[in-house]
Amino acid sequence: RTVDGFLAHEAETVVPEAVTGTKDAVQVWKEGDDLPDGVSVGDNKLDKDGKTIPVMQGIDQAKLVPLLTAALQEAIAKIETLETKVAALETE
Repeated sequence: RTVDGFLAHEAETVVPEAVTGTKDAVQVWKEGDDLPDGVSVGDNKLDKDGKTIPVMQGIDQAKLVPLLTAALQEAIAKIETLETKVAALETE
């Protein structure tokens, strides 16, 4: 199944205020956690299969709308200019 959207770490380079979190972050044991034997503060937390547990980045897509709207307006203006030039060339 295809899902449309943005990759937060890619959008972050253009609109950093739209993104929360850190790329490739994982859960770690913190001060005050009930630490299992052999685990220290700062160690990665692991799931039942021994894999690190990701902390997903978030993205506020509403903050992208003004940027995308401005880019679309600019593209439309360029297209209209080119269409006018082509029409003028065709009538020569």
